[in-house]
Amino acid sequence: MSLIDKLLILAIAFQVLLTFGILVWMGIERVPRVARGEIAVKDVAVDRDAYPLRARLLSNSFDNQFQLPVLFYVSALLALWSGGAGWVELVLAWLFVALRYVHAAIHVTTNRVYRRFAVYTAGLVVLALLWLWLVLRLVVLAPSM
Repeated sequence: MSLIDKLLILAIAFQVLLTFGILVWMGIERVPRVARGEIAVKDVAVDRDAYPLRARLLSNSFDNQFQLPVLFYVSALLALWSGGAGWVELVLAWLFVALRYVHAAIHVTTNRVYRRFAVYTAGLVVLALLWLWLVLRLVVLAPSM
């Protein structure tokens, strides 16, 4: 396995780590409140409105990790599967993951929507470029059989 492949797998792992980190933080915010009886289970069985703001922000950020990142996982796995992941895929993958960390940090702290949206859009553009490059490399530029 090449160094580029290993670094690409590491980018995937860092995205997964972000998701697990938010999940753990969300559990730390939610579970004790329910356990102490501050929040009744029936009040959170259907929606999150009974939770305090921080717990709702974490929940929204956690949910968001299953939107664009799903397309990232597929693209990274496709790059690895093709046997020819290169520096372009690697740089775009790490840039996407870095932007996801910034997006999550904004989401669970200040939650400044315009700033969060700008970072989300930047991540979307990077992901679109990654997909465009993969299609170009694997379909258009690939030698025909």
